[in-house]
Amino acid sequence: MKTTSSNNLKLNARIERWPIAGSFAISRGAKTEAVTVVAEISRGGMAGRGECVPYSRYGETPEATLAALKAVREPLRGGVEREALPALMPAGAARNALDCALLDLAAKIRGERVWTMLGRPAPMACTTAYTISLGTPEAMAAATARAAHRPLLKIKLGGDGDDARIVAVRRAAPESELIVDANEAWTAENLEQNLAACAEAGVTLVEQPLPAGRDDLLARIKRPVAVCADESVHDRATLEGLRERYDAVNIKLDKTGGLTEALAMADAARALGFEIMVGCMVATSLAMAPAMLLTPQARFVDLDGPLLLKDDRDGGLRYDGSLVYPPEAALWG
Repeated sequence: MKTTSSNNLKLNARIERWPIAGSFAISRGAKTEAVTVVAEISRGGMAGRGECVPYSRYGETPEATLAALKAVREPLRGGVEREALPALMPAGAARNALDCALLDLAAKIRGERVWTMLGRPAPMACTTAYTISLGTPEAMAAATARAAHRPLLKIKLGGDGDDARIVAVRRAAPESELIVDANEAWTAENLEQNLAACAEAGVTLVEQPLPAGRDDLLARIKRPVAVCADESVHDRATLEGLRERYDAVNIKLDKTGGLTEALAMADAARALGFEIMVGCMVATSLAMAPAMLLTPQARFVDLDGPLLLKDDRDGGLRYDGSLVYPPEAALWG
């Protein structure tokens, strides 16, 4: 549906930097700040916002993302609709920020919540995973012990020694449900050993164990734990080829190029029999808020980005322990 005309829209975009509480480490490295790009679209005294996280894994940088947004200022003034964005720019972080900003503005113009506007179920408070960064088994066990009261933990793994990390983490949080995320770090040589260790520890889900494009082995082995695609899946077009290899897909708005495609992808994924995980990058509540519309369909929710920051933006999402609540209209949607 067309939610609003894009005529006479003014686009402003900026790079923002948000310090992380400590450090956040995965198999590809560690960082101490989240660098986001915010798009703000205004018309007639109203403004809509969207936030994205450019990801170097996909060749994105904050500067290039900002330039991509600025490059569409003229098409927006000329009347480009939100539904035409895929023809205007590729899927990725820049399109995500723009898509979410247009949705936010449309909801404000119509004076209704965005889920009502789109005919989607209203999101409810739900349990989000809480991420434990990659480290030594001892360091990860200590971090896990501090978070053991949380019902769902997501454990970042990194390849060699992961079986020891899994054992240490499980001992530190015997009651929590565990998801592990290898971020493409496992190999054909250690895949089955690591999956067996996960099964022994009662892990519920293993995210992206093998590199995207080199994950055919997943279709040829018996998987003792459900496996979720992340880097291997981006939008609806990538779903069909994953059916023999994966049991679930991680939908992130920065990959799909916005909420519009993410919702359509969730519908398509469920029709193909995949379980759904809704995920995020480390970012503020402005990036999490649109993803809340996916939570009614998701088996796993991983929207803990603001919990990993030193400070969230004003008016951010409400977190009560591991419960995350839908956004207020002043934040988004």
